[in-house]
Amino acid sequence: MADDRDIWHLPPLRPGHPAADDLLERRVKAGGNASAPDRERVIGGVRCIVVSASQPVRRILYFHGGGYRMGSPVAWMPYATRLAEAAEAEVILPFYRLAPEHPFPAALHDAVAVYRELADSGPLAVAGDSAGAGLAAALAIVASRAGAAAAGAVLVSPMLDFAARHETYDSRAARDRLFSRQAVQDCAALYLQGHPQDDPLVSPLHADPRDIPPALILIGGEEVLLGEALAFAGKLALADRRVTLHAAPGMGHVWPMMAPDTPEAADAIAAIAAFAKFCLP
Repeated sequence: MADDRDIWHLPPLRPGHPAADDLLERRVKAGGNASAPDRERVIGGVRCIVVSASQPVRRILYFHGGGYRMGSPVAWMPYATRLAEAAEAEVILPFYRLAPEHPFPAALHDAVAVYRELADSGPLAVAGDSAGAGLAAALAIVASRAGAAAAGAVLVSPMLDFAARHETYDSRAARDRLFSRQAVQDCAALYLQGHPQDDPLVSPLHADPRDIPPALILIGGEEVLLGEALAFAGKLALADRRVTLHAAPGMGHVWPMMAPDTPEAADAIAAIAAFAKFCLP
């Protein structure tokens, strides 16, 4: 792994600690023990789920949410399948390592391993939702620095700042039923385990805009994460970087997956598909 750190500027792995029983139970309830053998592949040494359109012409590397501490690609398969069909794509969802057993940068190491193998056979976009969007942005940063930039980045309800400092954490607190400042602080305790919270590889809001590829940022109007999504989009725009902001009024956290039958979810899937086709014609 020394060569990876030299070329990709990855910090070394760190020891973690066992997950609490309640977190283990939450993982199981969220489908963390499920499997889909007919859709599984090992890519870059990392177990992945792969869903595909009937005739895919592009690839999207997608990271599930769950605060870096829970979640499973299996639970994301129906959503990823809709995305794959709309974008005429193959969508790859890694089983990246979770905290607190595997704190930062274990998930990023896994993301880089999958990305490097896929990138050997052509360009691809990176994507994710919630904490997975933060991981996708971190991967985009290190890929850019390594001279292997992604074709684009799709960030759905992205978690971009572990400081959770924006005023929408307060103004949207009563309206966001899935996320909160406390949730970010809980994620930080398990994932960072003492690592600085303003490192761009954990809080991409602090990234150099030159390290971010063309980006599509999708955010719901009800989300506490709205403020940092707007700040990130503004930072990219002010740096003359290509960025598209898709704001869905009345929608909550990761609505394209959580509210799949709404017109707003259909609009979001269509926006992601159009962006993927633009980045990967």
